[in-house]
Amino acid sequence: MKSVKLILLLVAILIIFSDASSQSYSDLHELKGLSMKVFYSPGNEERATIVASRCEKAMKYGHSLVGFTPSVSLFILNPEHWKTYATFPVYGMPHYTDDKRLVIASEDNNFWKSFIPPLDKIPVELATKVKKAYTTADGTMSMMAFFDLLAIHELGHGFHQQGGLTMQRLWMQELFCNIMLHTYIAENEPANLPALEAFPEMVVATGTTGYAFTTLADFEKRYDNMDPKNDGWYQCRLHVASKNIYNASGEKTVAKLWKGLKNNKEKMTDDQFASFLEKKVNKAVAEVQTDW
Repeated sequence: MKSVKLILLLVAILIIFSDASSQSYSDLHELKGLSMKVFYSPGNEERATIVASRCEKAMKYGHSLVGFTPSVSLFILNPEHWKTYATFPVYGMPHYTDDKRLVIASEDNNFWKSFIPPLDKIPVELATKVKKAYTTADGTMSMMAFFDLLAIHELGHGFHQQGGLTMQRLWMQELFCNIMLHTYIAENEPANLPALEAFPEMVVATGTTGYAFTTLADFEKRYDNMDPKNDGWYQCRLHVASKNIYNASGEKTVAKLWKGLKNNKEKMTDDQFASFLEKKVNKAVAEVQTDW
């Protein structure tokens, strides 16, 4: 009897996984001609082509650095399809719905626009950078250019999660993705560096007033339970750090970090981790921890 129950359980599991893997997404269109699976809301083929082509190029570039390619499917969705397929409730934030399906917004939205600061409240030089980086073709301002690049950050999570890396710290997995993002843009789309850099620089320049948590120890403890604005501050700090790391050592940092985190499985103390990063990767990476 137990063996029969076991067989029935295994059959049920196989059916569940079969149904999940064969999901048709009949209300979406599929973009052909790429190595990745790409689905998009009808009427957004041009947008889907732009986003997917960049992601495909970033995946190939990442493979050239680390010799690995994760399995990722893209979903470029309008607000209605977002309600069906996304797991992040607010329209506009790139995210995974599982370990392989990456959801990206197909349209500009209020979430992106909400990050534009009052330009008269920040230093003139910084305001000029922000305005230049995020003014759209119709003369309005939006963070679309920045959030589009965050899709590459999310691809970075696919690399380390599927590649078997031991990230040691939660802040390191975010830093790793930002290093991959900055390196890709600097090496392949340098014209988009202002869009990548202006917003994080603005957030960091305004200081820590109003943020409950600011240490790396806080980040480790509060990673899944933090005010989004506070989490955004950490991400911006890590964006700026990634720029400094790339400027110090170029694209080779990605490969060194990949190799080091893949080959060292034992949990390190803070001192051990800082020493490892300085000796095996680059001093600029170690300084994210030691000089935070």
